[in-house]
Amino acid sequence: MAWVETIVCSSKKGTDARLRRMLKARQEYKRRQKGCIGAWVGRGPENSDMLLVQSAFETAESWKQISKEIQATLDVEDGGIEGLLLGPPLVGIFEIPNEELQMMEFMDQS
Repeated sequence: MAWVETIVCSSKKGTDARLRRMLKARQEYKRRQKGCIGAWVGRGPENSDMLLVQSAFETAESWKQISKEIQATLDVEDGGIEGLLLGPPLVGIFEIPNEELQMMEFMDQS
């Protein structure tokens, strides 16, 4: 089973561009780590301040390890994203059967 992390959040007024840059940096970091299947950021079509952040991992352990690495590196360097959020994000972790995730045909990352 793959693990998919889904986060829906909104930026505080005036912080949208910075939050998007920081989220994109974190997603790029995840994509470079062993155990990450894919990671992306999407914007709400009618509300550009609303963001969808998703990441897919091979295992729960991959998710835990990569999340710890982000907290220990990027969050320390830039102070983290919490201060840029309008309110608490909606966060969910889902188990997806590997064969169903593979049907999504992620682009080859090599």
